[in-house]
Amino acid sequence: MVYTAVMANGKKAVRQSISIPIPVAERVRAMAKTRRTSANRVLVNLIEIGLESKEAEKERFFFLAKRLTETSDPKEQRRIKDELARMTFGE
Repeated sequence: MVYTAVMANGKKAVRQSISIPIPVAERVRAMAKTRRTSANRVLVNLIEIGLESKEAEKERFFFLAKRLTETSDPKEQRRIKDELARMTFGE
């Protein structure tokens, strides 16, 4: 069952149940205690930061892909290809 509520910023919220590993939950609770806020607020902040990070990574990828098509310098092409490969497949 999903419940909706209105959060402090006026946007609707959806109640979502998740399971997280115990070590992660302990870290979240410690962060909440340090910040004097709820574990829920910490989780929401972490999720928002993660989503923004993923969006920035996607924008960087498309920027590099565009640069790759525009450059004719072989050294620059190799550098961009290497960076795109790292972004795609990891180190």
